[in-house]
Amino acid sequence: MLIRLLSAALAAGFLAAVLVTGLELALTSPLIVAAERYETHAAPGAAAFAIPRPERLPIVLAHAHEGGGPHAAPEWQPAEGLPRMLFTGLATLVGGIGYALLLGAAMLATGREPTPERGLAFAVAGFLAVALAPALGLPPELPGSEAAPLAARQAWWVMTAAATAMGLYLIAIRRVPVTILGGIVLIVAPHFAGAPEVAATPSELPAGLAAQFAARSLAIAFVFWAVIGLAFGRAWRMFAPKPAVAARG
Repeated sequence: MLIRLLSAALAAGFLAAVLVTGLELALTSPLIVAAERYETHAAPGAAAFAIPRPERLPIVLAHAHEGGGPHAAPEWQPAEGLPRMLFTGLATLVGGIGYALLLGAAMLATGREPTPERGLAFAVAGFLAVALAPALGLPPELPGSEAAPLAARQAWWVMTAAATAMGLYLIAIRRVPVTILGGIVLIVAPHFAGAPEVAATPSELPAGLAAQFAARSLAIAFVFWAVIGLAFGRAWRMFAPKPAVAARG
């Protein structure tokens, strides 16, 4: 069972990572490059929106930017071009395999045999818990955006993802009135508590650029989860044990 779970997760994570890498390259990487030019003041004005050549584009699943604005101390990052693409692609692959393992474990723990259809349903729940619900308070951010301290954002993200996942379980799996009510309370509680905020300060980043990045990032995250769910259900069937052949007498 464990070998089958690992094999299906590896296959699903690899397929999702390959697809998401291409989507990031085409849809969000140009926005990140433009925002980084604002952050470093390398290209003022309209030149910051020039779309770089494809071989120069970084591939990222999400941008975790420490608060401090454009004048914060620089942190280590891979060099431009191929090193950056490889580092980010590897991170996407590791994330895809990890999410696939969680998805498969969740289905098995709830007594659901993995299938493509069931995998997609659980993947939608995973997207809601891990991506959409936290994004209501902390939308994906571009480099140079003003943000609350990283530790506070991470704590709120973990709380929101866990509460939403448990709430969805109580609503969709348990499905009795008291658990449905409890699930709704869990889902909305982190948003009543509120995400960590940062004092409003002027930003050089155009609001439209940030909104476009957030929307595209969430769309790609949905595709990411959907491919993981469908591929895991398919791979689970492919790696099923072969029936033993009866020995001839």
